[in-house]
Amino acid sequence: MDAKADGAQRLTGRKRRRNVPVLAALDLGTNNCRLLIAEPSRRGNLRIVDSFSRIVRLGEGVTATGVLSPAAMDRTVAALRVCAHRLKSRGVQYVRAIATEACRRASNTEELVERVLRETGIELFVISVEEEARLAALGCAPLIDAEAQGAIIFDIGGGSTEVIWMRRDPDGEMRIAVAASEPVGVVVLSEIWGGAVDRQAFNQMHAELRERFRSVKAMMDAVAPFDSAVHHLLGTSGTVTTLAGVSLGLPRYNRTRVDGSWHDCRDLAGVIDRLVESDLETRASMGCVGRDRADLMIPGCAIYAAVHAQWPCKRLRVADRGLREGILRDLMSEHRA
Repeated sequence: MDAKADGAQRLTGRKRRRNVPVLAALDLGTNNCRLLIAEPSRRGNLRIVDSFSRIVRLGEGVTATGVLSPAAMDRTVAALRVCAHRLKSRGVQYVRAIATEACRRASNTEELVERVLRETGIELFVISVEEEARLAALGCAPLIDAEAQGAIIFDIGGGSTEVIWMRRDPDGEMRIAVAASEPVGVVVLSEIWGGAVDRQAFNQMHAELRERFRSVKAMMDAVAPFDSAVHHLLGTSGTVTTLAGVSLGLPRYNRTRVDGSWHDCRDLAGVIDRLVESDLETRASMGCVGRDRADLMIPGCAIYAAVHAQWPCKRLRVADRGLREGILRDLMSEHRA
């Protein structure tokens, strides 16, 4: 099912409390359901009003069966009921709710979309891989180093990984040069390899993923030569933000410390080694990892390492932002007060 061009719905029956519209972005991924509510500021930025995130594992089993399971849909609808309550309580005027890879793959997605609308009032739109990449780039672009010639933005999802090359044009404007999506993510790999991945399995996974991203690198090379000395990596996803939290030694996740943080890629390689050598229980006990993400971290690390192998930049900037911020910026331009 294709998304409509804008995918935004107007929430009626509610008085506006001020001249500034209250906007909301909902991102239903293969692993997570995330909501972000914000208001445009006078300087063109976003003031966050509320946020919500819950692991729903919507894509669990989709690779093997081709359908969304009843249990996964139940978990998802339960999370979306919470989202609907927050949309109402915050007086949101405009919301865009998107679904990504799991819903693109499943043959029974229409059943979920109809159920969500019926039980929560939220209208879901399944977006294309091209639109997903555009929104991720739009949300992360403000974090590209002003002194760099560009960045490789990558978003490691549950069912797919988006890679976007943004580079400066002759006028100094940052634009998307190439955007691609590989249908591989942490949930998919976890189901294939299982949660207990040892060093040998990790190395094999990494090697296979390097090959998968080789074709993306070839697409970029056909546009222009890539110089890692004047570019940096910009990662957004639970994998990358968790890696950053572990690298920073945080006892528990702290968005203000992680979002926008810079990391030496050699240091992150050391963090990955620690995670690969640890067992599932040890990873689950780490404050920035936790039990819900412990089995997904090693596949995520393998994807990150494969991306870095193709684009060996020295620095990585971490974004605890992405699709939702991209959606909000779209809505802000469409419904500016």
